[in-house]
Amino acid sequence: MVFSKKLEQARASFLSRVKAGGIGLIPASQKESHGGAGAYVGDMVYGGLDGIVTTFAIVSGVAGAQLGSSIILILGLANLLADGFSMATGAYLSAKSEREYYDWERQRESKEVENFPESELIELYDIYLEQGYSEQDAKTLVEIKSRNAERLVDAMMVEELNMLPSERKPIYSGMATFVSFIIAGVVPLLAYLIGFFVVIPSDMAFYVSLSLSGLTLFGLGAAKKFVTGLNPFKSGLEMMLVGGLAAAVAYLVGDLLKGIGQ
Repeated sequence: MVFSKKLEQARASFLSRVKAGGIGLIPASQKESHGGAGAYVGDMVYGGLDGIVTTFAIVSGVAGAQLGSSIILILGLANLLADGFSMATGAYLSAKSEREYYDWERQRESKEVENFPESELIELYDIYLEQGYSEQDAKTLVEIKSRNAERLVDAMMVEELNMLPSERKPIYSGMATFVSFIIAGVVPLLAYLIGFFVVIPSDMAFYVSLSLSGLTLFGLGAAKKFVTGLNPFKSGLEMMLVGGLAAAVAYLVGDLLKGIGQ
């Protein structure tokens, strides 16, 4: 009962200030959807997928052009390090921007709670009603949240903006991406690296690379289950087909252009 009166007083006070021109209506914030990939699992899975697809495409292209194992190793390792660093930098900047955006939105929301507490109480109350809570339950929830300013800001970040603080640290996100990119990306090159110690015919090396890459692509695709929740077999098969298609295109281009410069 006391809160009902308080809420009605807040609503009346807010509307009277709007009519008097003291403040303007706060525009509805655009909702942001955060998928919650689970710390660094997403960075590792997608970094690995990108690493093996790009490296295997290079191996396939050079093999199609019949340029030799040494060229495959030079181009493959150069791409592995350069593209891995690029991917890691992108993951770092992405995680950093995500945290900075959350902090900016939270600072803005804190100012709204500080300067327009009545409107925030009303807004949160209306949100709970839209979610299906009864008037009494909505009032109770708002009363609980409003006992502490930080808790009220937390509630507004979640209920109004659908935003949660990211658990990912930018530097760790970049490192996870780089390491997974290198580990998965070196798989297509393993047969050619072993060729330094054991004589392996070029055709055989390519077929070994093809087999290892296919299995790794399937495994990484299945691991996407931890990020997307999709069927692991279907996801693994899909990733294996996509990676195989990219390699086939690269091999075909290499085969068509192998006569250039001769």
